[in-house]
Amino acid sequence: MDVIIAGAGAAGCLVGAGAAALYGLTAKAQQPRLLPNTSKPTVPYETVEWTSGGQTVRGWMLPQTGQGKKPAVLVAHGWGSNRSRVLRYALPLHEAGYSVLMYDARGHGESDPYSAPSGLMFKEDLLAALEWLRTRPDIDPDRIGVIGHSLGGFGAVLALDDGAPITTLVTDSMPVRFSTMIGSELRRRKLPSFPLAHIIPYLMVKRSRIPRSVLKRADPARILAENVHGRKVPVLLIHSRRDAYVSSAELEHVLSRTPGLPHLFVDSEGHSVSERDPAFWPAVQSFFAAHLRPDKENGPAASAASPSR
Repeated sequence: MDVIIAGAGAAGCLVGAGAAALYGLTAKAQQPRLLPNTSKPTVPYETVEWTSGGQTVRGWMLPQTGQGKKPAVLVAHGWGSNRSRVLRYALPLHEAGYSVLMYDARGHGESDPYSAPSGLMFKEDLLAALEWLRTRPDIDPDRIGVIGHSLGGFGAVLALDDGAPITTLVTDSMPVRFSTMIGSELRRRKLPSFPLAHIIPYLMVKRSRIPRSVLKRADPARILAENVHGRKVPVLLIHSRRDAYVSSAELEHVLSRTPGLPHLFVDSEGHSVSERDPAFWPAVQSFFAAHLRPDKENGPAASAASPSR
Protein backbone atom coordinates (compact mmCIF):
# COMPACT_ATOMS: atom_id res chain seq x y z
CA MET A 1 0.00 0.00 0.00
CA ASP A 2 2.85 2.35 0.89
CA VAL A 3 4.36 1.72 -2.55
CA ILE A 4 1.06 2.57 -4.26
CA ILE A 5 0.71 5.76 -2.24
CA ALA A 6 4.30 6.74 -2.97
CA GLY A 7 3.79 6.05 -6.68
CA ALA A 8 0.62 8.11 -6.75
CA GLY A 9 2.41 10.93 -5.00
CA ALA A 10 5.25 10.84 -7.51
CA ALA A 11 2.79 10.82 -10.40
CA GLY A 12 0.99 13.79 -8.88
CA CYS A 13 4.27 15.65 -8.61
CA LEU A 14 5.06 14.92 -12.24
CA VAL A 15 1.62 16.10 -13.36
CA GLY A 16 1.98 19.24 -11.27
CA ALA A 17 5.45 19.91 -12.64
CA GLY A 18 4.18 19.37 -16.19
CA ALA A 19 1.27 21.74 -15.65
CA ALA A 20 3.60 24.36 -14.20
CA ALA A 21 5.96 23.97 -17.16
CA LEU A 22 3.10 24.39 -19.63
CA TYR A 23 1.88 27.48 -17.81
CA GLY A 24 5.40 28.87 -17.89
CA LEU A 25 5.67 28.24 -21.63
CA THR A 26 2.30 29.93 -22.14
CA ALA A 27 3.40 32.97 -20.17
CA LYS A 28 6.61 33.10 -22.21
CA ALA A 29 4.79 32.80 -25.53
CA GLN A 30 2.36 35.52 -24.46
CA GLN A 31 5.10 38.05 -23.77
CA PRO A 32 6.21 39.80 -26.98
CA ARG A 33 9.84 40.71 -27.45
CA LEU A 34 10.45 44.25 -26.21
CA LEU A 35 12.25 46.27 -28.87
CA PRO A 36 13.43 49.86 -28.38
CA ASN A 37 12.41 52.57 -30.83
CA THR A 38 15.68 52.91 -32.69
CA SER A 39 14.70 55.58 -35.24
CA LYS A 40 12.54 58.69 -35.31
CA PRO A 41 10.45 60.44 -37.97
CA THR A 42 12.39 62.55 -40.45
CA VAL A 43 9.54 65.09 -40.59
CA PRO A 44 8.26 67.38 -37.81
CA TYR A 45 6.45 65.36 -35.15
CA GLU A 46 5.00 65.54 -31.65
CA THR A 47 5.58 63.03 -28.85
CA VAL A 48 2.12 62.23 -27.50
CA GLU A 49 0.43 59.92 -25.01
CA TRP A 50 -3.00 58.82 -23.82
CA THR A 51 -4.43 55.99 -21.76
CA SER A 52 -5.85 52.60 -22.69
CA GLY A 53 -7.30 50.42 -19.97
CA GLY A 54 -5.86 52.77 -17.36
CA GLN A 55 -2.31 52.41 -18.73
CA THR A 56 -0.21 54.86 -20.71
CA VAL A 57 0.22 54.46 -24.46
CA ARG A 58 2.96 56.55 -26.08
CA GLY A 59 3.25 57.57 -29.69
CA TRP A 60 4.20 60.10 -32.35
CA MET A 61 1.90 62.49 -34.17
CA LEU A 62 3.06 63.64 -37.60
CA PRO A 63 0.76 66.60 -38.36
CA GLN A 64 0.16 68.39 -41.63
CA THR A 65 0.51 72.15 -41.86
CA GLY A 66 -2.01 74.66 -43.12
CA GLN A 67 -5.50 75.77 -42.20
CA GLY A 68 -8.49 73.54 -41.68
CA LYS A 69 -9.07 70.00 -40.52
CA LYS A 70 -6.89 67.38 -42.20
CA PRO A 71 -7.45 63.70 -42.99
CA ALA A 72 -5.40 61.32 -40.90
CA VAL A 73 -4.13 57.75 -40.99
CA LEU A 74 -3.53 55.75 -37.83
CA VAL A 75 -0.68 53.23 -38.13
CA ALA A 76 -0.90 50.10 -35.93
CA HIS A 77 2.13 47.82 -35.61
CA GLY A 78 2.07 44.07 -34.95
CA TRP A 79 3.14 41.64 -32.22
CA GLY A 80 6.67 42.17 -30.91
CA SER A 81 7.14 45.36 -32.92
CA ASN A 82 6.93 49.10 -32.16
CA ARG A 83 6.15 52.43 -33.75
CA SER A 84 9.63 53.03 -35.20
CA ARG A 85 9.36 49.80 -37.19
CA VAL A 86 6.25 51.04 -39.01
CA LEU A 87 7.77 54.33 -40.11
CA ARG A 88 7.93 52.52 -43.46
CA TYR A 89 4.19 53.18 -43.72
CA ALA A 90 4.00 56.51 -41.91
CA LEU A 91 6.46 58.59 -43.92
CA PRO A 92 5.03 57.89 -47.40
CA LEU A 93 1.51 58.54 -46.07
CA HIS A 94 2.59 61.82 -44.51
CA GLU A 95 4.21 62.83 -47.78
CA ALA A 96 0.93 62.07 -49.56
CA GLY A 97 -0.89 64.67 -47.44
CA TYR A 98 -2.14 62.81 -44.37
CA SER A 99 -1.52 63.56 -40.74
CA VAL A 100 -0.24 60.32 -39.23
CA LEU A 101 -0.58 58.91 -35.72
CA MET A 102 1.59 55.96 -34.72
CA TYR A 103 2.00 54.41 -31.28
CA ASP A 104 3.42 51.55 -29.25
CA ALA A 105 0.75 49.08 -28.15
CA ARG A 106 0.86 48.22 -24.46
CA GLY A 107 3.62 45.76 -23.66
CA HIS A 108 5.61 47.12 -26.62
CA GLY A 109 8.15 49.90 -27.16
CA GLU A 110 7.79 52.72 -24.63
CA SER A 111 4.17 52.11 -23.61
CA ASP A 112 3.26 50.65 -20.23
CA PRO A 113 3.73 46.88 -19.72
CA TYR A 114 0.80 44.50 -19.93
CA SER A 115 0.74 41.16 -18.14
CA ALA A 116 -1.13 39.07 -20.74
CA PRO A 117 -1.21 40.73 -24.17
CA SER A 118 -3.58 39.41 -26.84
CA GLY A 119 -5.22 40.42 -30.09
CA LEU A 120 -8.05 41.87 -28.03
CA MET A 121 -5.58 44.21 -26.33
CA PHE A 122 -4.52 45.45 -29.78
CA LYS A 123 -8.17 46.26 -30.47
CA GLU A 124 -8.55 48.16 -27.20
CA ASP A 125 -5.39 50.18 -27.82
CA LEU A 126 -6.50 51.06 -31.34
CA LEU A 127 -9.91 52.22 -30.09
CA ALA A 128 -8.20 54.43 -27.50
CA ALA A 129 -5.90 55.86 -30.18
CA LEU A 130 -8.88 56.67 -32.40
CA GLU A 131 -10.67 58.38 -29.53
CA TRP A 132 -7.59 60.53 -28.81
CA LEU A 133 -7.05 61.38 -32.49
CA ARG A 134 -10.65 62.46 -33.01
CA THR A 135 -10.32 65.11 -30.28
CA ARG A 136 -7.56 67.01 -32.08
CA PRO A 137 -8.80 70.29 -33.57
CA ASP A 138 -6.60 69.85 -36.67
CA ILE A 139 -8.08 66.46 -37.61
CA ASP A 140 -11.28 65.78 -39.55
CA PRO A 141 -12.96 63.01 -37.51
CA ASP A 142 -14.85 61.87 -40.62
CA ARG A 143 -11.63 61.27 -42.58
CA ILE A 144 -9.59 58.86 -40.46
CA GLY A 145 -8.09 55.77 -42.05
CA VAL A 146 -6.17 52.91 -40.46
CA ILE A 147 -3.34 50.76 -41.75
CA GLY A 148 -2.55 47.79 -39.54
CA HIS A 149 0.32 45.38 -39.91
CA SER A 150 -0.12 41.78 -38.77
CA LEU A 151 -1.82 41.75 -35.34
CA GLY A 152 -2.36 45.50 -35.69
CA GLY A 153 -4.62 44.69 -38.63
CA PHE A 154 -6.35 41.99 -36.62
CA GLY A 155 -7.07 44.49 -33.85
CA ALA A 156 -8.39 47.01 -36.37
CA VAL A 157 -10.84 44.51 -37.87
CA LEU A 158 -12.07 43.61 -34.38
CA ALA A 159 -12.53 47.34 -33.76
CA LEU A 160 -14.79 47.48 -36.84
CA ASP A 161 -17.01 44.93 -35.13
CA ASP A 162 -17.27 47.33 -32.17
CA GLY A 163 -18.43 50.13 -34.47
CA ALA A 164 -15.11 52.00 -34.46
CA PRO A 165 -15.25 55.32 -36.36
CA ILE A 166 -12.88 54.18 -39.11
CA THR A 167 -13.42 55.71 -42.55
CA THR A 168 -11.30 53.17 -44.41
CA LEU A 169 -8.97 50.32 -43.46
CA VAL A 170 -5.90 48.66 -44.99
CA THR A 171 -4.48 45.48 -43.46
CA ASP A 172 -1.07 44.04 -44.30
CA SER A 173 0.00 40.46 -43.50
CA MET A 174 -2.89 39.94 -41.08
CA PRO A 175 -3.44 36.64 -39.25
CA VAL A 176 -7.13 35.80 -38.89
CA ARG A 177 -7.09 32.47 -37.00
CA PHE A 178 -5.81 31.98 -33.47
CA SER A 179 -4.15 28.72 -34.48
CA THR A 180 -2.03 30.64 -36.98
CA MET A 181 -1.02 33.23 -34.39
CA ILE A 182 0.01 30.58 -31.87
CA GLY A 183 1.83 28.49 -34.47
CA SER A 184 3.77 31.51 -35.75
CA GLU A 185 4.95 32.49 -32.28
CA LEU A 186 5.92 28.89 -31.40
CA ARG A 187 8.00 28.65 -34.59
CA ARG A 188 9.69 31.96 -33.83
CA ARG A 189 10.60 30.70 -30.35
CA LYS A 190 11.62 27.28 -31.76
CA LEU A 191 9.06 25.45 -29.62
CA PRO A 192 7.23 22.32 -30.82
CA SER A 193 3.79 22.87 -32.33
CA PHE A 194 2.53 19.53 -31.00
CA PRO A 195 1.07 19.44 -28.45
CA LEU A 196 1.64 23.08 -27.49
CA ALA A 197 -0.46 24.55 -30.34
CA HIS A 198 -3.47 22.71 -28.94
CA ILE A 199 -2.88 23.44 -25.24
CA ILE A 200 -1.45 26.96 -25.14
CA PRO A 201 -4.51 28.74 -26.66
CA TYR A 202 -6.67 27.44 -23.81
CA LEU A 203 -4.14 28.58 -21.20
CA MET A 204 -3.74 31.99 -22.90
CA VAL A 205 -7.48 32.58 -22.75
CA LYS A 206 -7.46 31.68 -19.06
CA ARG A 207 -4.50 33.98 -18.34
CA SER A 208 -6.09 36.86 -20.27
CA ARG A 209 -9.50 36.26 -18.67
CA ILE A 210 -11.20 36.51 -22.05
CA PRO A 211 -14.86 35.42 -21.93
CA ARG A 212 -15.67 32.60 -24.32
CA SER A 213 -18.40 34.71 -25.97
CA VAL A 214 -15.88 37.47 -26.74
CA LEU A 215 -13.36 34.98 -28.12
CA LYS A 216 -16.00 33.45 -30.38
CA ARG A 217 -16.76 36.85 -31.94
CA ALA A 218 -13.07 37.59 -32.61
CA ASP A 219 -13.30 36.22 -36.15
CA PRO A 220 -12.04 38.61 -38.87
CA ALA A 221 -13.47 36.44 -41.67
CA ARG A 222 -16.95 36.81 -40.19
CA ILE A 223 -16.52 40.51 -39.39
CA LEU A 224 -15.32 41.37 -42.89
CA ALA A 225 -18.16 39.39 -44.49
CA GLU A 226 -20.74 41.16 -42.33
CA ASN A 227 -19.12 44.54 -43.02
CA VAL A 228 -19.85 44.08 -46.74
CA HIS A 229 -23.58 43.85 -46.02
CA GLY A 230 -23.65 46.17 -42.99
CA ARG A 231 -21.51 49.27 -42.34
CA LYS A 232 -19.68 48.90 -45.68
CA VAL A 233 -16.43 50.43 -44.40
CA PRO A 234 -14.00 50.24 -47.36
CA VAL A 235 -11.31 47.63 -46.64
CA LEU A 236 -8.21 46.64 -48.63
CA LEU A 237 -6.45 43.40 -47.61
CA ILE A 238 -2.78 42.86 -48.54
CA HIS A 239 -0.59 39.80 -48.02
CA SER A 240 2.65 38.50 -49.46
CA ARG A 241 2.58 35.07 -51.04
CA ARG A 242 6.17 34.67 -49.75
CA ASP A 243 5.38 35.36 -46.10
CA ALA A 244 6.79 32.40 -44.16
CA TYR A 245 5.72 33.73 -40.75
CA VAL A 246 1.98 34.31 -41.37
CA SER A 247 0.98 32.45 -44.52
CA SER A 248 -1.05 34.13 -47.26
CA ALA A 249 -3.49 31.26 -46.66
CA GLU A 250 -4.96 33.64 -44.04
CA LEU A 251 -6.08 36.05 -46.75
CA GLU A 252 -7.27 33.15 -48.90
CA HIS A 253 -9.37 31.98 -45.94
CA VAL A 254 -11.08 35.38 -45.77
CA LEU A 255 -11.63 35.46 -49.54
CA SER A 256 -13.15 31.96 -49.48
CA ARG A 257 -15.94 33.45 -47.41
CA THR A 258 -16.18 36.84 -49.15
CA PRO A 259 -14.57 36.54 -52.61
CA GLY A 260 -15.29 40.11 -53.72
CA LEU A 261 -13.25 41.90 -51.05
CA PRO A 262 -10.61 44.29 -52.46
CA HIS A 263 -7.25 42.62 -51.97
CA LEU A 264 -3.68 42.53 -53.20
CA PHE A 265 -1.21 39.64 -53.14
CA VAL A 266 2.39 40.87 -53.33
CA ASP A 267 5.61 38.93 -53.82
CA SER A 268 8.06 40.49 -51.35
CA GLU A 269 9.80 37.78 -49.32
CA GLY A 270 9.07 38.12 -45.60
CA HIS A 271 6.42 39.18 -43.11
CA SER A 272 7.25 42.89 -42.85
CA VAL A 273 8.25 43.85 -46.37
CA SER A 274 5.03 44.14 -48.40
CA GLU A 275 5.69 47.82 -49.07
CA ARG A 276 8.78 46.86 -51.11
CA ASP A 277 6.61 45.31 -53.80
CA PRO A 278 6.08 47.81 -56.65
CA ALA A 279 2.32 47.22 -56.57
CA PHE A 280 1.94 48.09 -52.88
CA TRP A 281 2.05 51.87 -52.72
CA PRO A 282 0.05 52.63 -55.87
CA ALA A 283 -2.75 50.42 -54.52
CA VAL A 284 -2.61 51.80 -50.97
CA GLN A 285 -2.31 55.46 -51.94
CA SER A 286 -5.15 55.31 -54.46
CA PHE A 287 -7.34 53.44 -51.98
CA PHE A 288 -6.81 55.99 -49.21
CA ALA A 289 -7.14 58.92 -51.62
CA ALA A 290 -10.50 57.67 -52.87
CA HIS A 291 -11.96 57.56 -49.35
CA LEU A 292 -10.03 60.15 -47.33
CA ARG A 293 -9.65 62.87 -50.00
CA PRO A 294 -6.31 64.40 -48.95
CA ASP A 295 -5.91 68.14 -49.44
CA LYS A 296 -4.12 68.66 -52.74
CA GLU A 297 -1.82 71.34 -51.37
CA ASN A 298 -0.52 68.95 -48.70
CA GLY A 299 0.65 66.12 -50.91
CA PRO A 300 1.04 64.75 -54.42
CA ALA A 301 -1.88 63.23 -56.23
CA ALA A 302 -2.15 59.50 -55.60
CA SER A 303 -1.53 57.02 -58.38
CA ALA A 304 -4.48 55.08 -59.75
CA ALA A 305 -4.28 51.32 -59.45
CA SER A 306 -6.58 48.35 -59.20
CA PRO A 307 -6.33 46.86 -55.67
CA SER A 308 -7.27 43.27 -56.55
CA ARG A 309 -4.82 40.83 -58.09
